[in-house]
Amino acid sequence: MVVFGNVSAANLPYQNGFLEALSSELMGHSSFRIPISSQALKTRTRPRTAGPLQVVCVDIPRPELENTVNFLEAASLSASFRSAPRPAKPLKVVIAGAGLAGLSTAKYLADAGHQPLLLEARDVLGGKIAAWKDEDGDWYETGLHIFFGAYPNVQNLFGELGINDRLQWKEHSMIFAMPSKPGEFSRFDFPDILPAPLNGIWAILRNNEMLTWPEKIKFAIGLLPAMVGGQAYVEAQDGLSVEEWMRKQAIPDRVTDEVFIAMSKALNFINPDELSMQCILIALNRFLQEKHGSKMAFLDGNPPERLCMPIVEHIRSLGGEVRLNSRIRKIELEDDGTVKNFLLTDGTTIQGDAYVFATPVDILKLLLPDSWKEIPYFKRLEKLVGVPVINVHIWFDRKLKNTYDHLLFSRSNLLSVYADMSLTCKEYYDPNRSMLELVFAPAEEWISRTDSDIIDATMKELEKLFPDEIAADQSKAKILKYHVVKTPRSVYKTIPDCEPCRPLQRSPIQGFYLAGDYTKQKYLASMEGAVLSGKFCSQSIVQDYEILAASGRRNLSETAVST
Repeated sequence: MVVFGNVSAANLPYQNGFLEALSSELMGHSSFRIPISSQALKTRTRPRTAGPLQVVCVDIPRPELENTVNFLEAASLSASFRSAPRPAKPLKVVIAGAGLAGLSTAKYLADAGHQPLLLEARDVLGGKIAAWKDEDGDWYETGLHIFFGAYPNVQNLFGELGINDRLQWKEHSMIFAMPSKPGEFSRFDFPDILPAPLNGIWAILRNNEMLTWPEKIKFAIGLLPAMVGGQAYVEAQDGLSVEEWMRKQAIPDRVTDEVFIAMSKALNFINPDELSMQCILIALNRFLQEKHGSKMAFLDGNPPERLCMPIVEHIRSLGGEVRLNSRIRKIELEDDGTVKNFLLTDGTTIQGDAYVFATPVDILKLLLPDSWKEIPYFKRLEKLVGVPVINVHIWFDRKLKNTYDHLLFSRSNLLSVYADMSLTCKEYYDPNRSMLELVFAPAEEWISRTDSDIIDATMKELEKLFPDEIAADQSKAKILKYHVVKTPRSVYKTIPDCEPCRPLQRSPIQGFYLAGDYTKQKYLASMEGAVLSGKFCSQSIVQDYEILAASGRRNLSETAVST
C-alpha cells in the first residue's frame, strides 16, 4: 500500500483572514494528496517529451457546426465587437476574476478597442476550469470538463483563437453504466445520417436496456407539451423540480431513476428532487434540436495552458492586461454610490472607467458594499448559492480495460460522470496506466470529509464499475496516487424559482457590471453560459461607451480641480 501525505489548502494559514480563506475555497482548489513514498514516486515517474503535444490517439473528425443557426448567431455577436467603431479614447475596464466569464469579457472588450485589466485572485487562470501540476508533472483539475456541439459561443471562441484542433471529438454516443449488471454499459448511439431531432429519437428508441417500450411511450407523451409549447413552456417550468414535473406528466418513476438522476447530477451536481425542470428542458432542447448538439469533445490538455493562455495572449496582443495574485479586498465607493476603485489585499487601489465582477456569485455577495445590499437587483442574489462539488483523480498501476475513450455516466449513488483521461486526453495519455477523473456528486454531505474517506467511498463505487479489475481493498488494481479537489461553492444551484433571481449583466450602479454563468443568458450554468455572459457584459459596456467616457472625463476634471 502506498502511504499518502496530506497538503490541504483548507488547512493553510491565511495572512489576510477569513475572507481570503473562504474566497480561495470558493474558487476551487481545496485539497490534494501526493505520495510521500520515494518508491511510489519512482514507480510513477515516466519519461516526458519536450515540445508540442504528440497525437497519440485517433479522434472523430470535428462536426460541421458552422452552418447551424446558433453558431451563426454566436459568430455575429463576436463579429460585432471587431467591427464596432474604434473608440476615440479606449475605456479602461477593470475585471475581477479570470475564469471563462472574465476572460471572455476581457477578450471581447479588447476586440472592440478597449483596454481591459483582468485581476485574478489566485496564481492560476481558469476559475472553475483551473488545474494544477503535481510534483510528477501530472495535472489535476477542478472539474471534468466536456465541450458540447451545442456550445456555439465556446466553439466560436476556439475558432477565433485558431485552436479548433485542441478539441478531441468523440463518437456521437451517450454511455451509461448498468448498476444492475456490474461492469456492463448501455449506449445511446446517434446516427450521423439522420437530422435532429430524428437522430436523438432513434438513439432513444434503439436502446431497450434502460427503458421499456411502455416507459418510452409515456415519456414521449409527457414531453409533448414542451415540444409544442416551446421556450415559453420551458421557462414556465422553473417552479417545478424534475421529480415533481415527471409525476405531474404521469411519467413513470423508473424513467427518472434510469435516466434523469444521472442527467441531473451531470448538469448541476444535484438530484432530480432538487433540480429545476427548466434546466433539464433547456438541455434536452439543445441536445435534441441540433444534430451535433450532444456530441462531446475533450480538451487535449490542461485548461489553463491549452484554453486560457491563448485568450490571455489575445488580450495582451490588443493592449489589455492580465494580473494574477491580485485579490480584491473591498469595492470602495464614491459619495454618489458608484465605484471609486477596487482595493486589493496588498493595499493597492485599481481605478477604471468601468468595473466588472466575473467571480462566482458567492464571492460577489461577500464583497457587496452595504449600501447596495438592499437594492432589489442585488438582494435577489441571496437565493443564488453555489453547489458543492468534488473532483477526484486516481492513478492506477495498470491499464484498465472496462472503459471507453469517452465520457461515462456512472449512475452511482455517489459519482456523477467519469472518464479514463489516459485514453481521452492527449496530454494525459499513458499506454500502461489509467488515470480516472471522477465527479463526486452530490457532494454536500462529503465536502467536509477527509480525502481518505472520499477515496474509500469512490473505490467502493469503482468496484461495481470494474468488478474484474478493481477491488475496494486494492487487492486488484492498486492506487499509485490520487488528488481530491474540493469546490465548496461551484456553479449556482439550479433549484426551482431561481430564474427570476439571475441578474442582467448591466447593474443599476452606473459603471458596474456582472459576468458569470449565473447571470442572465439562455444557456445553463456551464462553460457556454460563462462565455456568453462575458459577451453580453462586453456588449453592455460598448453600448454604454458615451456615458462611461463622459463620466471618466468628469472625474478627471474634478480631480484636477481638487489638486
